[in-house]
Amino acid sequence: MFDMNPIAFRATMLNILGNAGLFAMKLVAGLASGSIALISDALNSLNDIAASIATFICVYISDKQADEGHPFGHGRAEPIAGLIIAVLAGILGFEVIREGVERIIEGRRAVVEPYTLLVPLITMAAKGAMSWHFNRVGKMFGSPALKATAIDSLMDVAIAFAALIGLVGTLAGFPWLDPVAGFAISVWIIYTGYKIGMENIAYLMGQAPEPALLKEIKEAALMASGIKGLGSVRAHYVGPFIHVEIQIRVDKDLPTVESHAIGEAVANNIESISTIEKCFVHIDPL
Repeated sequence: MFDMNPIAFRATMLNILGNAGLFAMKLVAGLASGSIALISDALNSLNDIAASIATFICVYISDKQADEGHPFGHGRAEPIAGLIIAVLAGILGFEVIREGVERIIEGRRAVVEPYTLLVPLITMAAKGAMSWHFNRVGKMFGSPALKATAIDSLMDVAIAFAALIGLVGTLAGFPWLDPVAGFAISVWIIYTGYKIGMENIAYLMGQAPEPALLKEIKEAALMASGIKGLGSVRAHYVGPFIHVEIQIRVDKDLPTVESHAIGEAVANNIESISTIEKCFVHIDPL
């Protein structure tokens, strides 16, 4: 049924199951203690579960081979998952702010037991390991969705730490630290969601890659023998990968077969760059 890369498959399944387990643990502890920091952290995990499922679906779609209706593949599906994460993060962040303000105004306080502190500590350890794994797999496959998930998991470590501060403060006789921690969590969620959203909008809008990569593309093209020079070189993102359009100049007296062979060599050189999916070569005889 699933023909996606097995490593990417395992990473997305780990994300779904890991977030589900953390959500259940934090929700039970949050409801038992009444801690707004823990409840907001549980809501963050619920957001992660929804985002994980979106990532799983979009990674699966993007890994499908090109077909008649999608001749250049389904690569744009992955940035869609990144945008879903960003939107859900923004909604969650504003909801936590609202709840935190209400808690401060009404003067409600959490009832925290020492064992409750284990919940954010376990979360920090689990999310730190998940962030490292997703970042490694995301870089391996050039996956913006998995790299966004790695950033989100790292953000969760900071969120759990903020929740820990709120719980410790409550135990120490400073109950206002709990809703303040929830407020800090929400601000971080909104900021990170914004960054993830802007990055994936750039992918979907076909943004040009950084100048260093364009320089590498030109150098790869000039490695092919028989080229007299380069004309325009354009590149843009198609999902997480890059398409290149390049003009090369060759001797006008060369046979068509030889000119074509030079163009093929240029395309092969450029497509050997890991982030380049397709290179289109236009040959200008001089």
